[in-house]
Amino acid sequence: MAKITASQVNELRKLTGAGMMDCKKALVEADGDKEKAVEILRKHGQKVAAKRADRDAAEGVILAKVSDDKTFAAVLRVSSETDFVAKNQDFINFVDTIITKAVDDKISDMDALKNADIDGKKVADIVLEQLAKIGEKIELVDYQVISAPIVFAYVHPGNRLATIMGMNLTDVDGIDTIGKEVNMQIAAMAPVALDKDGVDAATIKQEIEIGKEQAREAGKPEAMLEKIAMGKLNKFYKENTLLNQAFVRNNKQTITQYLQEANKDLTVTGFFRLAL
Repeated sequence: MAKITASQVNELRKLTGAGMMDCKKALVEADGDKEKAVEILRKHGQKVAAKRADRDAAEGVILAKVSDDKTFAAVLRVSSETDFVAKNQDFINFVDTIITKAVDDKISDMDALKNADIDGKKVADIVLEQLAKIGEKIELVDYQVISAPIVFAYVHPGNRLATIMGMNLTDVDGIDTIGKEVNMQIAAMAPVALDKDGVDAATIKQEIEIGKEQAREAGKPEAMLEKIAMGKLNKFYKENTLLNQAFVRNNKQTITQYLQEANKDLTVTGFFRLAL
């Protein structure tokens, strides 16, 4: 059996971020082979993940970023069990490293992100190393992207909510301010879709049934229920679809009207909002 030195343990600790005793045990098991020890620590991380699979990882960090050419934006949620970990700067930096890789390479989906390479390691393996380091269940929970002629990202202070959004025109005066304002609208008002065409059939059916039941309980005639429910559905569209919402900075105009003040053809192509 190879003799394990303090310098070997320290080197492995710096490489993986795992605890001193965990590093020493891994090196002993690997007979001093650093690469095998790293793999053992990863396996340890997998065991921890399985052991803690029933734990509630409701805390975490959400970050969003835009590519250098401003045509691709990504938003990523990485969960943790406690806000102590979520607020730790090392953990925030860890999430930032992943989202930076995502936008630099314009990674399209979660599977591709997990298999992306950062300094010779897959993102999935880096997550396991982080799990072993902090001893808490963490995972990549949600990852969404937007591609458009111009995109914007907004991260609310505290890293618990972030949005990304794309627009169809770039050559518009004040476009950066407009993009920021609309992203903050998305953050504040949580629209369910871009416009009424984006609302799914199940939600529409549910809203109609709710409208009918409310009218019925109010004593309205059965023959009127459908008409009343459709009126309530139109109100739902106005309150819950981005382009039809009242602009929070000026509730006398909708988001569509706000955009058309800058350019009659300016509109939002899509958005995502992630929140804890």
